Amino acid sequence: MTRLSAQANQGASARWPAYTLENHGAGIVHLGLGNFVRAHLLDYTDRVLAQKGGDWRVIGVSLRGTAVAESLNPQQGHYTLITRSASTEARVIGALERVLAGPDVSCDAMEAMASPACRIVSLTVTEKGYGISSNGQLDHNHPAIVFDLVNPQTPMGVIGLIVLALKRRMEKGLPPFTVLSCDNLSHNGQKLRKAVLAFAKEVHGEGLFSWIANNASFPSSMVDRITPASSSATVKLAAELTGREDYAAVETEPFSQWVIEDQFCAGRPEWECAGVLFVEDVTAYENMKLRMLNGAHSMLAYSGLLSGKALVRDVMSDPDHALLVKRHLAAAAATVKGLSIDLDSYSSALAERFSNPAIAHSTTQIAMDGTQKLPQRITAPALETIAAGGSIRPFAFSLAAWLAYLVTKDRDGNPQTLNDPRATELQRALRNTATSDEVIRAVAAVCPDVLPEKLTEGIFGTMLREIVNEIQTEGMAAFIKREAQRGD
Repeated sequence: MTRLSAQANQGASARWPAYTLENHGAGIVHLGLGNFVRAHLLDYTDRVLAQKGGDWRVIGVSLRGTAVAESLNPQQGHYTLITRSASTEARVIGALERVLAGPDVSCDAMEAMASPACRIVSLTVTEKGYGISSNGQLDHNHPAIVFDLVNPQTPMGVIGLIVLALKRRMEKGLPPFTVLSCDNLSHNGQKLRKAVLAFAKEVHGEGLFSWIANNASFPSSMVDRITPASSSATVKLAAELTGREDYAAVETEPFSQWVIEDQFCAGRPEWECAGVLFVEDVTAYENMKLRMLNGAHSMLAYSGLLSGKALVRDVMSDPDHALLVKRHLAAAAATVKGLSIDLDSYSSALAERFSNPAIAHSTTQIAMDGTQKLPQRITAPALETIAAGGSIRPFAFSLAAWLAYLVTKDRDGNPQTLNDPRATELQRALRNTATSDEVIRAVAAVCPDVLPEKLTEGIFGTMLREIVNEIQTEGMAAFIKREAQRGD
């Protein structure tokens, strides 16, 4: 079968780009080219290119390996975006110009970012990829930050790359680009700006610090589209829909949302034509998404894994478990302020999205990097709920599920492998723990940002210990069934 390319297959059901690629230059450099950005930013940008044109194609940068580049570059950057629900639709996306990867990726990325054509540098590198601590400071213990502070002319991390690219632009007399984070990080633009400025000042001095502070922009954004990992079934389906071999195909859901603070120092695509909402302050939307969608995702991922459910849709097909998901959504919604959105309707829509039988979203995928995700998804709304005198049990259950997951043993009785940047510290701390109290104290010592004192003491702490103990004693499946009958 012929490999996917810009050449349309007229007999296929998939739609190819409705614009001439050669008429559009690249104005965006994107760091971190995983499935999500291909289902989100590149989809929005592809739609805008078809409607409004402009030099807004994207140069992708893969910092973690060459697999993405090896799948996309032979296809001229093209890939199939498959939208799945009751029906299946496919579009071939042409907004990606090429992918940079390999041993010279930092040098190549620097050249692209320092080019006069680059006007936006966007990122999807996950919470742990930035080198920003949970309190929003530059993390001097992060491996990439440690390396880049010593080797600022050959950076390996995103903050080092951004700072050096901005320095080169300043030296060339070029204006700065906008830095646009598209990760599930609260106040992502503010935190990234603060970290970039701290790095710039520490390494390059006051001159670059002031130039970035006075000229560059770092809008915060909220992104939402459930996008599972691709599989061999994805590749097969893409071939059926396009009549071409596509090793970079992505499956996603119909729903998509993007809210951005309209602060761009060098222009931007007319993304609003594709449905993007531009606002002055994204905080309320951010809280809604992080606490409701992402918070419920974390809860159902850990409790799902402990009750033998491999996919989100498996959780939602269990009426008792689904009830607890809806309970969590209601508790999280009570902490979201400042929006005119009907949060009851939003909760119902989330439950329906989670239940989509065509989306195979892995609970293991969601469970990764809990120490990075939980402070904003669970801890923050839990603390606000305690202060407001609200219903704390949904948050206690979420944290208890995570704690029980951390101490799960494999078939040989050994600690399971944790996919988390603090895995080594956690497993060392948990090595000789037995009781729920010992588990909580051990984890709190490693992750005070997840388990601050207000969540380990008092009524919440007592409840947390009881739930962890019950899960460990009777098993998660039995606990879910009994918990669903409580009615609170």
